[in-house]
Amino acid sequence: METNFDLAGRVALITGGSRGIGRGIAVALASAGAAVAVNFRSREDEAAQAVADIERVGGKGIAIRADVAVRSEVESMVDRVTAELGPIDVLVNNAGVAVIRGLDDITEEDFDETLAINLKSAFLTIQAVAPSMRERGWGRIVNISSVAARGAGSVGVHYNASKAGLEGLTRGYAARLAADGITVNAIAPGLIDTEMAAPLKEAGVADRIPVGRIGTPDDIGRAVLLTISNGFLTGQTIAVNGGGSFL
Repeated sequence: METNFDLAGRVALITGGSRGIGRGIAVALASAGAAVAVNFRSREDEAAQAVADIERVGGKGIAIRADVAVRSEVESMVDRVTAELGPIDVLVNNAGVAVIRGLDDITEEDFDETLAINLKSAFLTIQAVAPSMRERGWGRIVNISSVAARGAGSVGVHYNASKAGLEGLTRGYAARLAADGITVNAIAPGLIDTEMAAPLKEAGVADRIPVGRIGTPDDIGRAVLLTISNGFLTGQTIAVNGGGSFL
């Protein structure tokens, strides 16, 4: 992947980076020169493949197992990344779950799990990496939201709430960290060709996308690079959806 943005000497952490959008972002950042830590919770083989992809483009990568909805595991993960690669300069909160539920089917457990993985995890990881970023006067944080944050979506109200909350978290941190040289933004993908989006793809949602195709993980990786390359851009949500909707 070609890019003019140089991340040589920078360290990035991608939560949920073992597959799909997360892997696309990891490869994009590695292609720009960053050393990349790929977080995963259960799919060790896929995390290893993500590291292999990073190395294939000439980058350095490590895979780290952690449940990012648990504070102690987040803190241990950040300590390990710092010890093996260096202080974290770029954090991409991509870990997420999208369990499709109808209005009458969603349970309290569904809601709690979705909020923990999609929203609480971002709070925990930002809290863990922000002090070091503030000390060094530079940092880039990108939260992966969704078009469902501002639309009806197809997953369920639990997912809507988690992603809308993530955008609120983005703006809150952006306002409070800007003076420290840290930008905080969100990317809101539309339909992307991943395992998580397979049910929507099969339902024919792609036929309604103006550009005539669904997105790829590389499309989101490029959007993340664009976002973190601009130090004057903060507190924003960037829609990457092929013209399917406009924020």
